[in-house]
Amino acid sequence: MMHDNTKHRLTYIPTKIANILAIAAAFLFTVQPVMAQSILRDAETEAFLHEISVPLIKAANLDPANVEIVMINNGSINAFVAGGQTVYIHSGLIEAADTANEVQGVIAHELGHVEGGHVIRFDEGLGAASKISIASLILAAAAIAAGAGEAGAGILAAGQQAALGKFLAFSRQQEGVADASGARYLSAAGITGKGSINFFKKLQNLEFRLGIPQENSYNRTHPLSGERVQVLQESYSVDPAWDAPLNPKWESDFKRVKAKLMGYINDPNKTLREYPNSDNSIPARYARAYAWHKSAYPLRALEEADRLVESEPLDPYFLELRGQILLESGKPDEALASLRKATQITNNQPLIAAIFGHALIATENAENYAEAEKVLKASVTKDNRNPFAWYQLGVVYQYEGDTARAALASAERYLMVGAPELALPNASTAMAGLKEYSPDWIRAQDIKLVAQAELEKDKNNKKQRR
Repeated sequence: MMHDNTKHRLTYIPTKIANILAIAAAFLFTVQPVMAQSILRDAETEAFLHEISVPLIKAANLDPANVEIVMINNGSINAFVAGGQTVYIHSGLIEAADTANEVQGVIAHELGHVEGGHVIRFDEGLGAASKISIASLILAAAAIAAGAGEAGAGILAAGQQAALGKFLAFSRQQEGVADASGARYLSAAGITGKGSINFFKKLQNLEFRLGIPQENSYNRTHPLSGERVQVLQESYSVDPAWDAPLNPKWESDFKRVKAKLMGYINDPNKTLREYPNSDNSIPARYARAYAWHKSAYPLRALEEADRLVESEPLDPYFLELRGQILLESGKPDEALASLRKATQITNNQPLIAAIFGHALIATENAENYAEAEKVLKASVTKDNRNPFAWYQLGVVYQYEGDTARAALASAERYLMVGAPELALPNASTAMAGLKEYSPDWIRAQDIKLVAQAELEKDKNNKKQRR
């Protein structure tokens, strides 16, 4: 929605400044279309990010139940908000961070954007810039009409530069507010700001390596990291929480989550160099298990997973890993015990339950389908945004001959992955086979209406582009 509004506003701005502002807008929060990116979902990682964020969310006077921290598979060091109360963190940021406290500093900053409604106020910055640009265009046109072509061109160029400067100043102001808000949240939560300072210093070192001039931040959407460190250092150093010790559980969990993530997304050779066989720590075994699994060495991956389970037999995430390796190695029957236990321990954690349901179906044993249906229903009830779980549930319904609910599950999945053209016929099929005005029928009707609206919107957008 914000993207559409931005395009609409820019149609009233001269082409050159429109292009410049479009680029600047893209970097305000470094927002890219989230649907076009790969979202990484992992039960343990999501639980960790939620746990370390709750004190900050409460300090921002927000409800933890309404705020999400979402991981994006992107190697750049970045985080952003794109409307609503969702904070997106790039995997590259986790890789660059050394502590959970550093990640908290970033989350606190992004929550400052959420509390401040900065995405909603985005148009204010563009509006102020467009007024300057339009005024310069009128003056330039008048000068050119009077025969002063060079003067008119100069007025136009100066107006464009002033408009861009106005927009960038607005952006830097919002970043400064978010920095101050983040410091306030950390203080209120009794969490040290040392991690925040350390992470900004990492960004400053990156600016040095990229050769970014450090004299001033006039032509930037964000203040220079050095400027931010100086301002924040003064605030943090006098804060009572400055010398607060790091939370040992959060720091231990961070090492696990980071190793797991690196093992999953990085080249296996890189992972095995960073976590050599001589390292028998839990994070190292975690990382190697994924590296070996990615390299198609299931026995070595299973060996690492077995050692993890032996160290903590009731850790649901170790059990999940072991079951996942067995399942994806073509041994779903052997995976069931670990995945069933992990599902029970976590009280049907949606992502783990979805994998367990998949394993039950993959056995191709009809006796397992009733349990699969029960588990998958529990999964989508707690988290209905998992296309994989909906697909698996649709498989169960199809096997049972319940074509209407199979179609409803497909409609849910297609709408979720941005395919309204496929969601619409499936929703119609579901409505035709379900009892009118039953909960499932009403849900199918909702999907149908949303899909129709999306298709109509796409149709109108195509007309406008012609």
